[in-house]
Amino acid sequence: MIKGKSFTLVEVLTIVGILIVLAAISIPAFRFFQKESNLNNSIEEIINTLRLAQNKTLASEGAIQYGVHFETGEYVLFNGTTYNPSATDNEIHNLPKSVEIYEIELTGGGSEVIFDRVTGTTNQFGEVSLRLKTDTSKVKTIYIENSGQVGLTSPSVPSDTDRKRDSRHIHFDLGWSIQNATTLKFYFPVFSQTETVDMANYFNADKTEFDWDGTFIVGGINQEFRVHTHFITPATFPYTRLCIHRDRNNGKNTQEVTIYIIDSGTEKDIAHYLADTNDTVDQGSYVFNTMERQ
Repeated sequence: MIKGKSFTLVEVLTIVGILIVLAAISIPAFRFFQKESNLNNSIEEIINTLRLAQNKTLASEGAIQYGVHFETGEYVLFNGTTYNPSATDNEIHNLPKSVEIYEIELTGGGSEVIFDRVTGTTNQFGEVSLRLKTDTSKVKTIYIENSGQVGLTSPSVPSDTDRKRDSRHIHFDLGWSIQNATTLKFYFPVFSQTETVDMANYFNADKTEFDWDGTFIVGGINQEFRVHTHFITPATFPYTRLCIHRDRNNGKNTQEVTIYIIDSGTEKDIAHYLADTNDTVDQGSYVFNTMERQ
């Protein structure tokens, strides 16, 4: 009789060790995959809910309009011309714990998209962006058109070579932290006009967020801006995701302007808006990483 060869203790421990290493590698990867899947599923579910609201409106269910309300951790299908958080017939959809709605950019500044009867159009068009809480670089944006079309791309936007550049919403990855910055500066060279904003009042307590908006009168025309951040990290790991909005005022805001952040006594140019109807923007020399139009 041939006896079977048994494993030695060393061999068993080696196999167990390999299995532990493989598990240590695969479990985090699986969890990350699951979170990305949660983000993608949440996007699709919100798009489907927006389309459902539009279809219900077009079908004149109850002879009323339908809309969708957005918050950080949930979205709500509701009926009527305004959102009532206490309405008993609201359909509340909670997002997975790993996903959040971090930016709502809708015309009118609200948090709801309401569709019109007969046409299915909406006056609350714009963008709703979601991201992973544990990896904020993983972002998905839903585009809602005035026509009522909804999707991950803006169907009515022509090709990049043909369209007018509307720079009302631009992201800047500065490559440095603005936690020590003191002043926002706007310089309009045609009128030799300088406007400054004391930044101290617009940071949160721990300087991880900054949010300012205001209006300057230049050449008799209102120039409206909003400057805010998505992220600020300390100088030990310097990073700022800055966002600049410029209201084009139906094409009237064509004044050339350079926007600076004064940091530690240094004027750091961030954006240079040219004097043209396309509202063209050049990246400043203190944007060490990227500038992207949204």
